[in-house]
Amino acid sequence: MVSSLNAETQIKTWAQEMGFLACGFAKAEKLQEEEINLNQWLSKEFHGNMQYMENHKAMRLDPTMLVPGAKSVISLAYNYFPEIAQPQPKLSTQNGNNLSNNQYPSTASDPTSETKPLIAKYAWGDDYHRVIKDKLFVLMDRIKNQYPEFEGRAFVDSAPVMERQWAVRAGLGWIGKNSLLLRKGVGSFFFLAEIISNLELQPDTAQTDHCGECTACIDACPTQAIVQAQVIDSRRCISYLTIEDKTWPKVDTATTTPSEYQTANSEKPGMNTQSSSTPTQHDTGQWAYGCDVCQDVCPWNRFATPHQEPMFEPRELVGWSHREWKEALREPARIKPQLKNSPMQRAGHPKLVAQINLALNSEPKT
Repeated sequence: MVSSLNAETQIKTWAQEMGFLACGFAKAEKLQEEEINLNQWLSKEFHGNMQYMENHKAMRLDPTMLVPGAKSVISLAYNYFPEIAQPQPKLSTQNGNNLSNNQYPSTASDPTSETKPLIAKYAWGDDYHRVIKDKLFVLMDRIKNQYPEFEGRAFVDSAPVMERQWAVRAGLGWIGKNSLLLRKGVGSFFFLAEIISNLELQPDTAQTDHCGECTACIDACPTQAIVQAQVIDSRRCISYLTIEDKTWPKVDTATTTPSEYQTANSEKPGMNTQSSSTPTQHDTGQWAYGCDVCQDVCPWNRFATPHQEPMFEPRELVGWSHREWKEALREPARIKPQLKNSPMQRAGHPKLVAQINLALNSEPKT
């Protein structure tokens, strides 16, 4: 049966039925203003060792080069905010003052004095790349059945796609001072995905910036990685250090760094264990994989609601105590099953174990 809805309304309806919290459209064209910002960011080496950020720059800026014949970018958001929270250390500002919940309402649970590895919320469940891409394929099938001329490609934090910039153009939200996409009444705890399509869809209206004078994320960043509004020096960022930087942890930052990680580092071609791209040595604290501090203190995340995705339910290790982590490290076979189909596999097992050791030996904030 042919639907009476126009293509834009129909696609948004299907997306909502499939659990996406937002869907919008933007014209597929070169990102002119964003090109200037990207070049400046790269020239300052804020991308650290992420050399892939320099690759395929033309395609990164122009989706018609990535997907020939593209006319529209369909941008989607998918919630991952959990129902529970890991106990976390108290947050403090750059000058050492504690950040009270009255000053910056937080989505982290009450502070704990127990030293235990912390994991960014997005990595608690199954790998979002697979979970969301499967949903995109189903959505694309529905579009194809209704509009036989439809052709497109699906992207979930993959390929050279500037997902936040397209989400802004598609009206999903605005980029906050922590460089993440914020959505009014929702916050920022969601994944972004795109379908670059040959359908000519009516672009949505971009939202205005609603951060105002708030600097909660900048003040709370443990390593001062937010060097100015919307600009991150990745070399300082805990998420970068614990996920992307294969030279971290330094072998001299923790006596418990496993020999297997040191060996793995030394055997990587071109691997420099004294990375020149890291300006200073930073303390990743109790964070073993990723970091949520700049999101936890964001006032807009007070509106975050728990996701409804069974595949994102937290793994057992999220709730492990200090003692349980210690026991697990003595029995590697206990950790590996926890990482099956997990986004944490990106860091690699040796690096992750080294980071867990570092977190277990960190000094909790009081």
